[in-house]
Amino acid sequence: MLGNILLVIAGLSLLVWGADRFVHGAAATARNLGVAPLLIGLTIVAFATSAPEILVSIVAATQQQPGLAIGNALGSNIVNIGLVLGLTAVIRPIKLESATLRREMPALLAVTLLTVSLFLDAYLSRIDGIVLLTGLVIVMFWLARLGLLSAANDPIKRDYEAEIPSDVSMTMAIVWLVVGLGTLLVGAELLVSGAIGIATQLGVSEVVIGILVVALGTSLPELAVSLASALKGEYGLAIGNIVGSNIFNLLAVIGVAATIQPAALAPSVLSLHMFVMVGFTLVLFAMAYNSDGKAQLSRLEGLALLIAFVAYDSYVFAQNL
Repeated sequence: MLGNILLVIAGLSLLVWGADRFVHGAAATARNLGVAPLLIGLTIVAFATSAPEILVSIVAATQQQPGLAIGNALGSNIVNIGLVLGLTAVIRPIKLESATLRREMPALLAVTLLTVSLFLDAYLSRIDGIVLLTGLVIVMFWLARLGLLSAANDPIKRDYEAEIPSDVSMTMAIVWLVVGLGTLLVGAELLVSGAIGIATQLGVSEVVIGILVVALGTSLPELAVSLASALKGEYGLAIGNIVGSNIFNLLAVIGVAATIQPAALAPSVLSLHMFVMVGFTLVLFAMAYNSDGKAQLSRLEGLALLIAFVAYDSYVFAQNL
């Protein structure tokens, strides 16, 4: 058990550092190629912050453990809203000022409902995976178009302009991109090996380990970005990071897992985890469209999200361990 725990810790450490370098390299490469910062933020950075989940999904599926990938995807979305946004809002309320971000929110809701519809037959087929990956391509094009049509004074533009590196040479950008990707791959291998070992020794499903352990670890990059952004007053980046990551978690992470290794869904996915994820997503959607036109995630709302997340994880832990 100690060896498996050490593998998980080492894997998570490599994933966190690798994700930071991968995002840095990808964003710098795109900027050096002349891509607009908002376009980079909405597509490349959002996709890159989900790289830990995607690589864990690939490794888990190739090792015939798709449940780990599914638990990771659902769990990461729950962690991102309940823990990351909840904790961030408790520390500093998040203003939802960006019109671009408000237009991005319906995409998250649509992707969530698409995923739920594919889950209803309790089986993820290769066709389901291809549908999700096709949706990923469509969403990437839509986000690119959204970025091009955004108003010049949208606050989220300033946020991405300030954060995307502009002083990195193309050579170093590519070096960091490759180093980050390699580190992510090694970290994913270690994490999946340790997580499977822990699940086997404890006698619990890979879905549960994916939700309780892997999802929390792979969401650490999002936590770091959202906290740092909110403290700097870059509210659009703080919540835009989560919305984009959640979209890619469902389309890319589950899509890749189903395409590589079709599998039946664990009963708990349909009876609990899926509904909790949808519930958190609907709450976030409602908060983004307050009727008073002054939408923000207040400290009280953040605390409510945080309490709900702790209650959910505690329930899952008590039921399985």
